[in-house]
Amino acid sequence: QVQLVESGGGLVQAGGSLRLSCAASVNIFGIYAMGWYRQAPGKQRELVARISGVGSTGYADFVEGRFTISRDNAKKMVYLQMNSLKPEDTAVYYCNSVARIWGDYWGQGTQVTVSS
Repeated sequence: QVQLVESGGGLVQAGGSLRLSCAASVNIFGIYAMGWYRQAPGKQRELVARISGVGSTGYADFVEGRFTISRDNAKKMVYLQMNSLKPEDTAVYYCNSVARIWGDYWGQGTQVTVSS
């Protein structure tokens, strides 16, 4: 059974920073590529950043070097450091496996609101 718990969101002004955390309660974690996704009101969920089991990373174009994804396999945690936040980054942020190995499961997400 899988449980993903996201935290660390909040309200920040444009230009501010947040660090998101995702705690995974799963039997096997370290071999799976993990990603941070986001969904803004009225928009589809999109992939923000991804990290392989050994730490190779990739980012959506809109990140533009502002975010850093990392993971701690021993703790079964994934992080997203977000700097230089923009109002358009406002969304609910979720973590999940990139390959969607846990089917349709999504955690509750964490709300990020960036004010202008």
